[in-house]
Amino acid sequence: MRKHDRVLRLAVALGRLRARLRDEARAGLSGLPLAHLTILKHLRAEGPSTAAALAAAEHVSQQAVAQRLAALEQGGLVRRRPDPTDGRKWLVSLTAAGTSRLDAVAASRDAWLVRAVDAAFTPAERAELDRAVVLLERLADVRLGPDAAIR
Repeated sequence: MRKHDRVLRLAVALGRLRARLRDEARAGLSGLPLAHLTILKHLRAEGPSTAAALAAAEHVSQQAVAQRLAALEQGGLVRRRPDPTDGRKWLVSLTAAGTSRLDAVAASRDAWLVRAVDAAFTPAERAELDRAVVLLERLADVRLGPDAAIR
């Protein structure tokens, strides 16, 4: 197989798997739009944030974020409190219910992946998959410089 064909197949397979994992995560949302999930994920990863910072991170208008935050707050998934450094601003943070919702989404996605691996692969193939995961982890960590060595 030519190098180009290999990397193209790898890119397509990874893209398809990522899309499928995203679809399975959405299935665990029970009605929560994906745009709301991204806000919850951002708050979990980055901590409390202003609406302006969330809008910039999500590349959407502050008005769009404000609407999403209102729905999330109404659902008890986020809370707002005055910014202690600037009383004109509000900080938005994840609630325990928001954290639980994110955990449920991840659990749903992970459960699908476990079932899919068990259904798709024989025990011997699962051992091959374990080895492939090690290679993919190594690939994800590669930092190529101008003098990168070829193996």
